[in-house]
Amino acid sequence: MLAERVKSWTEEWKQQGISEGETKLLRRQLVRRFGPLPAWAEARLEQAGEADLEVWADRVLDGTTLEEVLEEPI
Repeated sequence: MLAERVKSWTEEWKQQGISEGETKLLRRQLVRRFGPLPAWAEARLEQAGEADLEVWADRVLDGTTLEEVLEEPI
């Protein structure tokens, strides 16, 4: 039972670390492309789920404005 919990916690921590890394990388890309991020953009990044981050990571390559990149995923 304890071994199962440890395995579950380890997987949870691993996923959390991946998500934090994706957020950090996307933030760096956005800052490089658009300059310092306003508070609303920082808040969107902090609240984003994995699906949002993936969509925005694709959009950062094509979007012409920060608003366009961080708009709600379809």
